[in-house]
Parts: sequence; C-alpha cells; structure tokens
Amino acid sequence: MSYLVLARKYRPRNFTEMVGQEHVVQALTNALTQQRLHHAYLFTGTRGVGKTTVSRILAKSLNCQGPDGTGGITATPCGVCQACTDIDSGRFVDYTELDAASNRGVDEVQSLLEQAVYKPVQGRFKVFMIDEVHMLTNTAFNAMLKTLEEPPEYLKFVLATTDPQKVPVTVLSRCLQFNLRPMAPETVLSHLTQVLAAENVPAEPQALRLLSRAARGSMRDALSLTDQAIAFGSGQLQEAGVRQMLGAVDRSYVFRLIEALASGDGKTVVETADVLRLNGLSAASTLEEMSAVLQRMAVFQAVPQMVGAVDADDPEAAETARLSAAMPADETQLLYSMCLHGRSELGLAPDEYAALTMVLLRLLAFKPPAGDGPAEKKTLTRPEPAASAPVHAPVAAPLPAAPGVAVVQPPAVVVAAPAVVPAAAPVVTQAPAAKVVAVPQASAPAPVAAAPQATTALPVRTLDDFDRQHGGPGDEDDGGEPARPPSSPSPSSGASATAVAERPAADVMSIPVRSMSAEPGVRLQPTAHSPSAASLPASARYTPTEEGEVWYATVQSLVAAEVITALVRELALQSQLVARDGGHWLLRVERESLNQPTARERLRTALENAGHATQITVEVGVVIDSPARRNAAAAAERQRVAEEIVMNDPYVQTLLRDHGAKIVPGSIKPA
Repeated sequence: MSYLVLARKYRPRNFTEMVGQEHVVQALTNALTQQRLHHAYLFTGTRGVGKTTVSRILAKSLNCQGPDGTGGITATPCGVCQACTDIDSGRFVDYTELDAASNRGVDEVQSLLEQAVYKPVQGRFKVFMIDEVHMLTNTAFNAMLKTLEEPPEYLKFVLATTDPQKVPVTVLSRCLQFNLRPMAPETVLSHLTQVLAAENVPAEPQALRLLSRAARGSMRDALSLTDQAIAFGSGQLQEAGVRQMLGAVDRSYVFRLIEALASGDGKTVVETADVLRLNGLSAASTLEEMSAVLQRMAVFQAVPQMVGAVDADDPEAAETARLSAAMPADETQLLYSMCLHGRSELGLAPDEYAALTMVLLRLLAFKPPAGDGPAEKKTLTRPEPAASAPVHAPVAAPLPAAPGVAVVQPPAVVVAAPAVVPAAAPVVTQAPAAKVVAVPQASAPAPVAAAPQATTALPVRTLDDFDRQHGGPGDEDDGGEPARPPSSPSPSSGASATAVAERPAADVMSIPVRSMSAEPGVRLQPTAHSPSAASLPASARYTPTEEGEVWYATVQSLVAAEVITALVRELALQSQLVARDGGHWLLRVERESLNQPTARERLRTALENAGHATQITVEVGVVIDSPARRNAAAAAERQRVAEEIVMNDPYVQTLLRDHGAKIVPGSIKPA
C-alpha cells in the first residue's frame, strides 16, 4: 500500500477530533442535536483550517444510518455505516463536491443544479459542496441564487471559500456563515505531539515549536512540513535539521541583536549582521523573528504576571522574559514598529543585507550611546559640555596682542577690563572664532601691563542698549583716534573703567557688534554679509529672567548626567521656570504636546533626586527664557562670529575684491 501523507491520514472523521475550531463545532453540534438545520452553510477561513473537513463531517451527520442501520440525524456519526464510509472515501452518490476554481462557469453550475430535482438515491439528504466558491463568475452566482434561496427539503448547500469578500452579498444573505480561525502555535504544537507519538517518531520539542510557528495557523501546512522534516531528518525531528530545512533564523542571533540594541552596543549589532550575511540567513526572516520576540516582550512588560507562567521547558520564552526586563517599554514599542516598517524596505535596497544593516543602525540611532552627552534633536554634533559658570560659547584660541592692548578670553562675548589700564588704551575682547571688539576705557593714573590672571570677565549689555542709555549713536572718528562705541564714556569724563561693564549677569545676550580690526586706529568697515541681530531666528532670542540662570544650570546638569532623556528632556529644555516656592516649582511651556503626565512625573522625580523640587506644576503660556533658547542663542552667536571673522579677514577680502571669489552660503561653520 502506498504511503498516506499525515495531512490525509489524520484528517478528523468527526467533530470530536477537530482542533482549534470549537466555536464552529459547538454551533453545528447543537443545531444537529436540536434538528434546527439550515439549507445553506458557508465556511470561510485561510488554507488548511478544516473547511472541507467540516463539510464532510456535516454530510456524514446528516446521512449517518448508525451501526445497525436505524440511526438518524446525529452530531456523532458512527463512521462504520455505508454512508459514512462512502463519504470518507469520496464515493457517496448523494454527496457532490464541485471545485469552483476549475468549474467556474454558468454551464457547470447549471449542470449541478439539474441534479437538485432528483431525490437522494442512498442517503437522507443530497449535499452539494462547492469549494472555493468565490471563483465562480457573476453569471454562475446569479444562476444559483433561486435554488440557493428555496432548495428542496432534501437538499443542503455547503459553500467554502478563502476570500468571502468576493462572494456577492446576495449569496451571503442566503447562508449561515461560519469563520474558521487560524490556529494558535500552541494548538498546532499539541496536535503535532499527538500525531508523532502515534507515528512513533522521536522529536525534539524545539523542533516542533519551529514547525508550529512556520505553519502560520494552518494545520494542514503543519502536517505537510512535519512530513518533510521527517524525510529530511531520516525518521526523526531535530532542531538543527528543522531549522536548516525551514531556513529559519536562529533566535540566538535575534536575542543577541535585541540585547545589543538595549545596551547601545553598536559593535555587536554590526558584527551580528555580518554573521547573518556570512551564514546566508534571510534578512526578512530576521526582522520577522525580531518582531515576534519584541511582541512577546511587550506582552510581558504590559502584564508582568505572565512572566511567572512561562514554560520552563521553553528556553526562548525565558530569554524573552529576561530581555523584557532589560529594555524600557517605550523602546520595545519603537523597535517593534521599526522592524515592521523595515521589512517593506528590503526590496528597495541594493541587497537585503544592506537594508537589514540600515534598519539595525536606525534602531541603534534612537538610543544615545552610553557615556556621551545627550544629542539635541536634528543635530549632527553634540553640544559642548556645560562649565561651572553659565557658558554661552566655547573659548577660542588667543590672539596676539597689539602694543597697549589687553587681550582676554571670556567664555561668552563679554568685556574684560583690568583694574587699571593705561589712558586711552582699548580693552579688546576675544569671542569665539577670534572676534575682536575695541572698547576705549577711562584714563588711569599709571599704565599697568595687562595679564590674563589680572582680568575679571564681566558680562555687558548690547551696544544697542548702550546707545539707548547714553545718548544715541556716535560713530564719528575724530582725529584718527580709534572708533569707540557710542555708549562708551569719553576719556575726559573721568568715569570708572568698570562703569560700562557693571551690569547684572542676567543681561548677557547675543551682541550684534561692529566689526573692528585688532590694531588701534584702524577700522574695517562691515561688509554686506555681516549678520545683525535681526537675522537671528526667533528661537535664538530670549529675555533673561530672574529664575532663568537657576533653571538653565539645573537642566544642563540633568542633561549632562543623562538623568532625563527623550520627551522629558524636551520638556525641561523648552520650559521656563516662573517661580519657586520652597519645594514647589512652577514651569511654563508653549506647546501642550510637551505637557504630558508621564513626562511631568519623570521630570519631578529627576529634580527630587537631584535635591531640587519635590513638586512641579506645568502651565501652558508664552515662554521668554528657556534653556533651549539660551542654547540656540549661543549657537547663533558662534555662527555669526565665525562668519564675521571670515568676511573681515584681509586675505578673504582680497580674494573677493581682486579675484572675484565667492563664499559658498552655509559653508562657514564655527570652530
């Protein structure tokens, strides 16, 4: 006798043998027991879930005669009477199966319906089973509508389809519809275990789990793959052989990738991707397995009680539970979403392994590397580390000092004046990218050599502020003297050298100053390319407030320590500290989307752990002084200074004037 495949050998013969379709079995069993029989049934579902099987069982239940020939309609056909055996072998004259995929025309349907006028020959009912009914043409559907609506009392229709959307609603309304669901991997695993035990085939549990997942809800596919695996393994099922046969990615690679992504280990991610390439493992299968593992991790994170119910015999489940505790829930959701979208990009890349590498690197890019400072959104470089004092720009390299000129290097654009300076000796400030500002100071009794350690960096207000305070512009150059800002007091006024610079630290802002050379008595006219205060973006303008410095220093320390990240960091950077009342701080943000309960609670926890506020309140309103605005102002100032230094360089001006050179817009970057 020829070999009978497992899918046919273990096809259910009655309702009690069916697995995974309890809802259909219960409805049909009750209907048969109570004799509440409909004239047309429609079974839908994916391939291999039992549509044809349940149709044959239903036909046996309607025509079963019992072992002694006196039986009637029953939910438990005997399986030994003439009707049951003939239906199982496909020889029952009153049970007709029509394959609509190959007999889809109106002629075939009319030929079938012509038999409806004759009563059953052997059985109690005639049963017309039309498989893949959605393949019939519209004319064929129309031809059967009347008979389907009012068939003879001895005729039953059974329709089966994998695509009910293509069945006309006029047909659907005439049938009782039952949807056979795809089977869970656990259900398939249980059935495979019973089948292999009956076949006396040794099998490793992990090999059966691979087959159960590969079946994708189809019991017929699972049994067919089991037949193939038995042949591949010479009569036994081993995990290595089944994995090789299926071409499945070993989940140890997936666990290694997820663990590396959780810890920000880019080296391990790239090395594992290279191993997958060398072993010829499918990139699509890798992302699919990652999605499956991440889905289980998300379930464990949402329902921690399920971790205790993990099967001890399944090492993959235990590893999944361990990773779920190592990765935050929001990162798990992000990785799951990106793995799903990454699968659609595989066909667009030069090869699928390049696409896999890019997806993994993209996943890694959303987690800041350990030990580095936080990265601002949409930036390629990381900000400079915060200093102990409020810093708005990095310190540039020193300039050579001209005779009688004191040179200082403040961390921002400030004026640094020594205690005593020679009469009419300008104090030169050096900003980032070597910007020079000449400010004449008041006369002093005796000249004193200026040294960096003898200077005191003091913040100053903008020249526009000085203009408004001291009588308006005064740029005229008299007698070849170095040009002085209009806000500077004249040498004859006897004003103190520090009078100009005595301003509160909160008055420090980005300073649109006039371009001057480092040599006394020489002025270089500003070019048309020099930026002005009006050119600064709105996000780089801020009005210093009383609590601004406190909040800026607090946020910078939290960001530098990586205590706050993602949405919490944005909430802190974009907010303004309005007031403090002991341990209660009032913050203000402009965007309601930042004011989320989870972000507020995480920020409050970070502040409390750092010894600051124990309670915070966040309101929505206009923000005029935030850490983000201060950072933007510092960045804009560095860019402006760099462009001004380049444009005022004599060599650059020579190239522009004599050789027609041009500076590419956007090519000047701060040092």
